[in-house]
Amino acid sequence: MNEQPRRPLGPQPWPVVRDKLDQSLPFANMRDTPYYRDCIWEQFSAGEYKRRYDSLRAKMREHKLDAVVVPGGPSHWSFGAGMTWLTGHWEWHALCCYVLVPLDGEPTMIYSMGGTHAEAVRRHVEVAVKDVRHSRNGQYAMVMVERLRELRLEKGRIGLMEIDPRHGDYMPVNQYNTLRKELPDAELVFTKNFLHELVVIHSKEELDCVRKAGVLCERAMEAMVARAKPGVKEYEIKAAAASAIMDGGGDIDFLIIGSTPMDNPALIFGNPRPSGRVLKKGDMINMEIAAGYRGYTAQIGSPITLGPPTDMVRKFWDEITLPGYNKIVDEMKPGKNAKAMQEASRFFRDKGVQSRPTQCHGIDIVTDNPHITSDHIGGTEADMILKPGMIIMAEPNPITADGMFGIFLGHTFIITDIGHEVVDRFPLQIAVAG
Repeated sequence: MNEQPRRPLGPQPWPVVRDKLDQSLPFANMRDTPYYRDCIWEQFSAGEYKRRYDSLRAKMREHKLDAVVVPGGPSHWSFGAGMTWLTGHWEWHALCCYVLVPLDGEPTMIYSMGGTHAEAVRRHVEVAVKDVRHSRNGQYAMVMVERLRELRLEKGRIGLMEIDPRHGDYMPVNQYNTLRKELPDAELVFTKNFLHELVVIHSKEELDCVRKAGVLCERAMEAMVARAKPGVKEYEIKAAAASAIMDGGGDIDFLIIGSTPMDNPALIFGNPRPSGRVLKKGDMINMEIAAGYRGYTAQIGSPITLGPPTDMVRKFWDEITLPGYNKIVDEMKPGKNAKAMQEASRFFRDKGVQSRPTQCHGIDIVTDNPHITSDHIGGTEADMILKPGMIIMAEPNPITADGMFGIFLGHTFIITDIGHEVVDRFPLQIAVAG
């Protein structure tokens, strides 16, 4: 029977590891190797991270928390969430990674992988977090327990933030059960909406990232127009958009792209799963896409036709889509109540057409409140009044009365001191391709 090697008691320095790279435990626990030292990653400033940790700790004091566990995963509704906000790392290996933030003391990031993966992440996040530990094959909570014991917080009041704030998903039950078992005297507290309240008003550095994400959206639109030709498949349009975003150093949040014949339409919104449908002359492409840049996203959507738009499409754009969109955008000013955008969207019903429910929504990291639909407004009381530094996505999607044809039109805006700023320059017109 082979005896299992003991887990090393701490990081394994380069002189210890360098001639044992074929051994799992030294490899997994390597630390301060020569690897990735010449890599260049854009990161937020130390001052920006200090602002973030200070604001989080102020909220922890308000809720009498000794520490908080901040997760973040790759789904659309989280896009890294608090973990990305506190480190700059966007996770794609795992359901999520975690940052353990004590009220006093250094934060610790628990990353999914060890070895060279962890070394690269450690280099990337060092401006924000110095202590990066790997999960030891998914033992995230056990690593948290060890750190909490180091901090002498075994009996502390520990906050657990959501992985996915939109759907209210917290850490998996196996991780929670480990915390409960190993820290029987600790008080585990499920916090609610910590993150949104901390990020809904953006700093200058964050706004610069939203602007860059807007540029990536614009480039993706241009790439789709250039690629859209008869014989091209929908998923090839998706590939063109993805390439443009990634060529600019961005990440893909979502790419919703679909097509339909203008003379016999059966599409009101883009396809969440772009298919192998082959484009033909006379088609129209509907889309909503979102690009991320260093953890911040912007969204866009505007119709593309293969060949000139038909009279029906042109009339629907000129008389319904564009004027309705402009009415909503006109209400996006500081001091305005979110309800004003909802009231502006009544234009569509007044014109004898309908629309998808969503008219516009906020973006903190990803889609969030205020969420304005034709029949409901979601968000906290603080979300209802627009303020400088908030991000609003105007995205009306009017639909013909028979429900067979629609046009999605959306752009991302920063609320400023005097009005609003659109973060892309893609023209407000039907783009003709092919």
